[in-house]
Amino acid sequence: MLRKWGLRFINSEMSGAEALSAVARQAEQLKLEGNNCFKKDRIGAAIDAYTEAIVLCPNVPVYWTNRALCHRKRNDWSRVEEDCRSAIRLDNRSVKAHYMLGLALLQRKDYAGGVKELEKALELGRGADMDSYMVEEIWQELARAKYLAWQDESTKRSIKLKELREACEEALCCKHVSSMPLNEASEDEIPDSLAELMEQLQQVFKKAAQEDTPSEVPEYLCCQITLDIFRDPVITPSGVTYERAVILNHLKKVGKFDPVTRQPLRASQLIPNLALKEAVRAYLESHGWAYRME
Repeated sequence: MLRKWGLRFINSEMSGAEALSAVARQAEQLKLEGNNCFKKDRIGAAIDAYTEAIVLCPNVPVYWTNRALCHRKRNDWSRVEEDCRSAIRLDNRSVKAHYMLGLALLQRKDYAGGVKELEKALELGRGADMDSYMVEEIWQELARAKYLAWQDESTKRSIKLKELREACEEALCCKHVSSMPLNEASEDEIPDSLAELMEQLQQVFKKAAQEDTPSEVPEYLCCQITLDIFRDPVITPSGVTYERAVILNHLKKVGKFDPVTRQPLRASQLIPNLALKEAVRAYLESHGWAYRME
């Protein structure tokens, strides 16, 4: 129910424009009240305030994302999803809406949907502010989502490979037994020919499982400072490639020079290393385990 004190501003003497303006002011006041309650961890009161703001002005995306943030605080992911979808219908460029929708989809194991929304949030976040703390947070969640997606698919592949290997082993044994004379058949001995076929079969399945077996990421795909796989590599005039956020942080806090060559360096001189970025993308495409964050 809308608060009676708020309705005093809206009366029959107001023109249509004045009434709409009064409603908008009241909704903004409710949003501020909700923000204040959220900061004090009064989540229920914050939800009530944002809900009233939505009733007054349902076409303002931030009211929906603010309420979604409250639901996220309560781990009420179905309502997070509902509010984020409402916000996106109003503003498809809302970073927070795509971000939280991605998190909500991951909660119900919709990895493909979650990854899609997080990638959209990352794209929009980088376009708005490359150095934003939220861009790093989104990347962390995106990497986790892609690792979970790989883990899910990897588990399914492992089960299928195991079933197929066992079926092949059984078929080999049956074929070998059926082709042997009765007086030579023995349950206690495995003939050399069959053992050799079994070994070859094991090698085939071992190779098939290689892409799902974690190993070391090639050095050329990793930043020289963090030793982590590149996300957004940039190259300096000296020819050294760094992770963008890392080298920008170095230039800001340490000094205007290349940490490896010690040559003078400015942020404006950094150029995206598109070839290496594509190489990283291709590597991660077939080695999903490399998304794992330590």
